[in-house]
Amino acid sequence: MVAKNLQDTTTLHNGVKMPWFGIGVFKVEEGPELVNAVKTAIKYGYRSVDTAAIYGNEVGVGQGIREGMKEAGISREDLFVTSKVWNTDLGYESTIAAYETSLNKLGLEYLDLYLIHWPVKGKYKDAWRALETLYKEGRVKAIGVSNFQIHHLEDLMKEAEIKPMVNQVEYHPRLTQKELQSFCQKHGIQLEAWSPLMQGQLLDNEVLQEIANKYNKSVAQVILRWDLQNGVVTIPKTTKEHRIVENASVFDFELTEEDMERIDGLNQNHRVGPDPDNFDF
Repeated sequence: MVAKNLQDTTTLHNGVKMPWFGIGVFKVEEGPELVNAVKTAIKYGYRSVDTAAIYGNEVGVGQGIREGMKEAGISREDLFVTSKVWNTDLGYESTIAAYETSLNKLGLEYLDLYLIHWPVKGKYKDAWRALETLYKEGRVKAIGVSNFQIHHLEDLMKEAEIKPMVNQVEYHPRLTQKELQSFCQKHGIQLEAWSPLMQGQLLDNEVLQEIANKYNKSVAQVILRWDLQNGVVTIPKTTKEHRIVENASVFDFELTEEDMERIDGLNQNHRVGPDPDNFDF
């Protein structure tokens, strides 16, 4: 089932509905630009907002959410808000405290999804127990991980009571993560893409340009459509109003099987972000 509109959702393995499409705010600093981006996205029909403690912008995101809800005339239940616990807070007590801090900054009663941001060796299992506690207490609607490879997931699930509902990873046509995706599908874990546009590095790619011309769409729209047709939730980051609108205009065309395969063929296992097996922060 491919999303038909901006409000379409995928159902996570616990029954919670998560929008296929959202806005990310990585590297967007606190301030009016951030507040406005979140508000604008909600006004244009986005229902999912993704942030993280380390982005240092949860206060502005919360303000943008409140202003956006007011303008769009929707309630908190209509939105899906994600944040993530940072590496320095990965411990049982410290993760629960980090969750409280994120809620306070966002000015929210609960989160829809809370993720472990990076698989820090020896630390993510205690953090996962904390997420399970928050989940069992009904304080968060869904829990998951970010940047976990297959072996991290296997390791986590050996002792976990609850399986992660989401794995948010770097995912774009140069890093198609096919094995990880099929592992996640097999275990009912929803894959979500960060940096879907490879931080803008793919926008002048010739193959993508050619495909975009064929559909009379932009390269960004083609990539985001490819995400959705691959069953991957996507959260492109932008603060510009015309891009917020353009990114979301991906529900009025469909890539052929052949074009999907051509895009898959661009894979080089190339990362723009850190390697989850080799990071030191």
